[in-house]
Amino acid sequence: MPEISAGILLYRNMSDGIEVFLVHPGGPFFARKDDGAWSIPKGLVDPGEDLLAAAIREFGEETGHRVPGGGATDLGEVRLKSGKRVHAFAIAGQVDPDTIVSNTFEIIWPPKSGRTQSFPEVDRAAWFDVEQARAKLNAGIP
Repeated sequence: MPEISAGILLYRNMSDGIEVFLVHPGGPFFARKDDGAWSIPKGLVDPGEDLLAAAIREFGEETGHRVPGGGATDLGEVRLKSGKRVHAFAIAGQVDPDTIVSNTFEIIWPPKSGRTQSFPEVDRAAWFDVEQARAKLNAGIP
């Protein structure tokens, strides 16, 4: 059964249009990747967990911020090339990308070195207009 993730597409209305809040994955695999590597703050849904609750939890874990108050719009689900299913919710709000604090993960790095290193799940965040976001987003997300 494919993994299911849930996330928040935070957006804000600006004088020249809508901007969306995206995050860049941390760690050595994405260190030199930019276009096509960004995503919404998201993560795995625990068994039996409500999708919106999981999306809100993951937003906090990956950014260190609470999801701004307000109603969530269910954007539905996409299937990535990996087979993972991602369910997203749009919420209007404001977060300063310079103040994010992400949780971390550990991997053996460099490969086969036997050394375990810790990396942030998210190493940076930014606001993008819709056209910029299309270039930055993972190719599996329409």
